[in-house]
Amino acid sequence: MSQSIAPGVLKLGLPAGSLQEATAELFRKAGYKIAFASRSYYPTIDDPGIHCTLIRAQEMPRYVQDGLLDCGLTGHDWVLENDAKVHEMAELVFSKVSRKPVRWVLAVPEDSPIHSVKDLQGKRIATEVVQLTRRWLASHGVTAHVEFSWGATEVKPPHLADAIVEVTETGSSLRANKLRIVEDLLQSTTRFIACPKAMDDPSKRRKMENIVLMLKGAMAAEGKVGLMMNVPREALDRVLKVLPALQTPTISSLADSSWVDVNTILDESQVRDLAPLLRDAGARGLVEYPINKIID
Repeated sequence: MSQSIAPGVLKLGLPAGSLQEATAELFRKAGYKIAFASRSYYPTIDDPGIHCTLIRAQEMPRYVQDGLLDCGLTGHDWVLENDAKVHEMAELVFSKVSRKPVRWVLAVPEDSPIHSVKDLQGKRIATEVVQLTRRWLASHGVTAHVEFSWGATEVKPPHLADAIVEVTETGSSLRANKLRIVEDLLQSTTRFIACPKAMDDPSKRRKMENIVLMLKGAMAAEGKVGLMMNVPREALDRVLKVLPALQTPTISSLADSSWVDVNTILDESQVRDLAPLLRDAGARGLVEYPINKIID
C-alpha cells in the first residue's frame, strides 16, 4: 500500500470492477459517502477512521488473510478459490445485476457430447477458478486438464477448450455464445471478510461490527417503505386487520384523543393494493416515506 495509513485506522478493501458502483451505493444507503477519483485506487470515505483501497475481488481474500487489509468485500467463491483463512462476518446478497447469488457452472457447446461431469475425463477445461474446479472434479473422481482463463472464457469452446467453468447471474451470456449448462458447481454471494488479527483488536473489531450492522440494515430496508396514517380510534381494529399480519405497527396518541397515529413498514409493492383498503377502513392522511436502514 503506497499511502501512509495512521495507526488504528481500519484498512477496508472495496471490490474494483463490476461490483464497484453497487458496493458504493450499498455503503451510501448505510450512511457512508464513498467517492472515486479517476486513476486512483484509494477512494475517499467520510469517516476518518477508515482507509479504503480498491482491489479486485479475486485478490481480496489473500490481502485480508495476510493483514495487508483489515477487512473487505469479496465473493465467497474467491475465499474458497484462495483457500483463505479469513473470518466471514456477514453475507451481503447483492451483485451487479440482481439480488440473487451468482452461479459457477460447467458449460459446453450446445452440440457437445459432454452431458455430465464423468464425461470430462481427460478433457480440457478453461476457467478463472482453477482450484475450485480441480477440487470439484476430484470429488467426482475425474481427472482433466484445467487451465486458467484470462478472460473471454465463453469463446474458448470448442476450439480452445472442451468445456468451461464460468460465473453467471442470468445465463444470457452463455446462451448468446451457444453454450449450455451441464452442472452447477457453486452458488456464491458477497461476504464481508476480516483478518483474524484485526478481529483480535477490540477497536477494529468494534469498527467492523458497526460497518456490518449498517450494511445489513441497508440491505434489510431494500424494497421497504414506511407508511404513516391517522386513524379514528373507533376504526383502529378495522385498519389493523388490513395491515399484513406479521407487521407490528407503532400506534401513538394524537392531540385529538379520538384519533391515533399508525406507523408501519411494508414492502413497497404492497402499498398500492393496501392504501385503498386502509382508506376504506377509516384511515386518513396516508403518507408513504422511504426507509434507508432497518437496524435490529
